[in-house]
Formats: sequence, structure tokens, C-alpha cells
Amino acid sequence: MARPLSGSIVAIVTPMTADGALDFPRLKALVDWHVAEGTDGIVIVGTTGESPTVDVAEHCKLIEQTVRFANGRVPVIAGAGGNSTKEAIELTRFSGEHGADYVLSVVPYYNKPTQEGLFRHFSAIAEASKVPVILYNVPGRTVADLQNDTVVRLAQVPNIVGIKESTSNIERVTELMMRTPDDFLVFSGNDDAALAYILLGADGVISVTANVAPRLMHQMCELARKGDNKAAVAINNRLLGLHRHLFVESNPIPVKWALARMGRIAEGLRLPLTPLASQYHETVERALRTAGCL
Repeated sequence: MARPLSGSIVAIVTPMTADGALDFPRLKALVDWHVAEGTDGIVIVGTTGESPTVDVAEHCKLIEQTVRFANGRVPVIAGAGGNSTKEAIELTRFSGEHGADYVLSVVPYYNKPTQEGLFRHFSAIAEASKVPVILYNVPGRTVADLQNDTVVRLAQVPNIVGIKESTSNIERVTELMMRTPDDFLVFSGNDDAALAYILLGADGVISVTANVAPRLMHQMCELARKGDNKAAVAINNRLLGLHRHLFVESNPIPVKWALARMGRIAEGLRLPLTPLASQYHETVERALRTAGCL
């Protein structure tokens, strides 16, 4: 049975050296830091983890090593989606066989499936998976949009246990929570909407901001879930610059620059991503200082 999942789940970066090689010592150090700071779970090889630029062998190695580094201290959610159902099933099976607690399965991108195609895609993955599946809807990146009606159908499929919803649409997520079972997990996929989602009843956030401010993101989620709205709002206000400015260029460009500025990783990215443009350095650094990260 999968461990309970809620709160601040970091969509962790994939550390790389200056030449683009995977940096596993830095990844281990990040995992240890997140555990110490109270992060409630780790998503490995998601969007922020540069999943489009790692090959299949690297993808699998990142999952395997993150499970080993976490060593049962926090749940590990493996990014295991794809625009090929067959490939997504293979990654999902690997994740389950190598100790991941959950898989995060993104809406297929580029090939623009219908809602029925999405239903069949995720149903096939769930049927093949040894671990619970969390859907990931991010139409800003995938073009295809997993509609609420389809999510409601998928919530009835055994082994599909939740969704990362990245539209920041309050009306939409409110309706979704009304129509899905009480134990169906709902996570904000956007940091700027996380507090609102949680106050409406969502379980937490899969967060970019948590990469640089893990303790504050954990505390904000915990306070909001306990009903201490005033304290949660105060933390969110402190983090607002990060929520906004970690996206001045495509994620994960700014957050990897921020972590390098904090001395936690090297400035390694893979093309077609490029280093953060110099005109944004001061903006991101100011947000880090406001949040107390520097």
C-alpha cells in the first residue's frame, strides 16, 4: 500500500555538470537537504527535472538513484509519462519495480489525443502499474487538455489515485473536487495557485518554488491544511516573488540558476534550454533574498 501523500512535493531539478552530464552526488545532496527541510515528497524526472532531454537509460537511472537516496524517508514519485502509451507503460513498470511510491503520468503531448484517447491511455497505464498513478494535466505544455469529465471517469479506474492540475483555474478545480471521491488526491501544479487550491480542499502542491525554499513551502502547506490561514498567507506573500520570477524564462532555467546561485548545484543545462539571460539575474536574486534563501 502506498504511503500517504500530501503537502509540499518538490518537482526536483536534475543536477548536471557544466557539460550536461548527470550529477548524482549533487542530486543526493539535494535529496538529503529536502528531507532535512521537511519536504513531503519528491518528484523525479518531471518537467522541472528536464525529462524531455534525458534519454531512457538516464531517466531510469535517475528514478533508481533517487529511490536509493531517499531510502524510505520521503515518498518518491517517478515521472513516467509519455506521448507513446507503450513507452509510458514501460517507464511506469520500471518505476514500480525499482521502488517508486507513485508515478506521475503527463498528458500525451504533440499527438493531440481525444478525450477518449486520454481515457484509454491512462487506463492502460494504470492496469499495467504496480504503484498508484497520479495524472498530470498541463495544457500549457502539452496542448491537449484533460477535461474534468474525463478525470471523473478516470477517478473510477483502479490504481488512478489523483491529479496534478496545472491550469490555475479555481472554478475548474473546485468543480473537480466536488465530483471526485474524497480520497482522490488533487495537487496544484502551479505555485502561485497552491495556497488557494489547498484552502479549497486540495492535498498540496507539486512545486518548483520548493526547490529553493523547501521549509517555507512545507510550512505554508501545513498551516493551510490546519486552517491557520493568516500564517499561511504571510508565508505565501513572502514567497510570491519566487512563484512569479522562477518563470521569467522557461522552467527550469530560472530555478537551476537560483540553485546555482545558492551553491547547491552547478550551472548545467541541456540544449535547447539555455542559461538564464543576464537581465533576469537581479530579479531572481531579489526574490531569493526576500524569501530568505540567500
